Amino acid sequence: MTKQPDHMPVSKFLDELRRYQKGSVSRRHFLGVTGLGLATAVLGGAMPGLRPRKAYAGLSGTLNFTTWPSYFAQENLDNFTKNTGVKINVAVFGSNEEMLAKLQAGSTGWDVFVPTNYAISTYKDLDLIQPIDLARLPNYDPATQEQRFTAEGIIDGKVWAVPKNWGTTGFAYNSKAMTQKPTTWKEFWDLTRNEATGRVMVHDYQLTTIGNALKYFGYSFNSNDPKELGEAEKLLIEAKPHLFGINSDYKPSLISGDAWMSVCWTGDAVQLQRDMPEFVYVLAKEGGEIWSDFYAITRDAPNPDAAYAFLDFILTPEINAIEVQAHGYPSTDSRTNKLVPKEMLENPVLYPAAEALAPLEFGAAATLTNPLRAEIMARFKAA
Repeated sequence: MTKQPDHMPVSKFLDELRRYQKGSVSRRHFLGVTGLGLATAVLGGAMPGLRPRKAYAGLSGTLNFTTWPSYFAQENLDNFTKNTGVKINVAVFGSNEEMLAKLQAGSTGWDVFVPTNYAISTYKDLDLIQPIDLARLPNYDPATQEQRFTAEGIIDGKVWAVPKNWGTTGFAYNSKAMTQKPTTWKEFWDLTRNEATGRVMVHDYQLTTIGNALKYFGYSFNSNDPKELGEAEKLLIEAKPHLFGINSDYKPSLISGDAWMSVCWTGDAVQLQRDMPEFVYVLAKEGGEIWSDFYAITRDAPNPDAAYAFLDFILTPEINAIEVQAHGYPSTDSRTNKLVPKEMLENPVLYPAAEALAPLEFGAAATLTNPLRAEIMARFKAA
């Protein structure tokens, strides 16, 4: 019998884990080659992907999961279904205000969805989500979470949402297509109306689109001041005829070459650069947004048992590490970060230097429900 190494590299461990999940190797092979055979009982609790099928015997039906574009590892969803028999129906939305409007309209059928930090208090106040019972999430450990990204999930001493990952909002541009190399929001909007006319995209999302127009003038990303918002609206209306599109799912247009530059989230920048290294991600010098996304369970979730099983599964560090490598957003969990390849941890797009993070702002709850912001976004899109 071949002697197993005392320590298996993380990359090799994850390769073997994926082979096991896809059914390419047996459970016995996985536990043997990784040297974890003696820890089977422990792993059964710590890694839902290794639990016997009977552990999920009480689960059935469909889990309705609402999230953002390009924001999950399909192999994890497939493995959850394989282990539980629960099918996952994925719906994709482009903004928190779109999610909020859908939930307020009622009868969504959602079980689990992914709100951003600043929106959670609104969902809670409107009785649209339910508090989370951490006793049903043995694989989630609050002590291993980076606290600056988790606090907004806890309101009045109750946990209303658990963290998924965090990131920043900047912009990405194709350095081969453009002669100028922008580093500021002022340059972004000026180029939109000049060299890059017809080739720029912005989010279909008032927080980021209005917020980054505000940064052109040096105002707060979260400003609700009518005068400042009026200046931002004027800029947006002037830029509108020069835009290629308004869409939160902007990667396909950047990849095809139809668009050269777009407001962009961290993970999308990582995904773009994997295949097209000519894309540059910029955290503008004036600032912008830093954020964290969460998992929440809707108040009227049709399949709450499956919702809890899914969250417990996806928050398992070994499973979460696969998520991070797929979507390119950094985890808030130190256990997961130990399993992520070193090159990701050293990627300045995922983990910017402190001076780049310093001017960034977390979104403010008041921006979500400000009617003036909603009106400005509607007028901008209709212009």
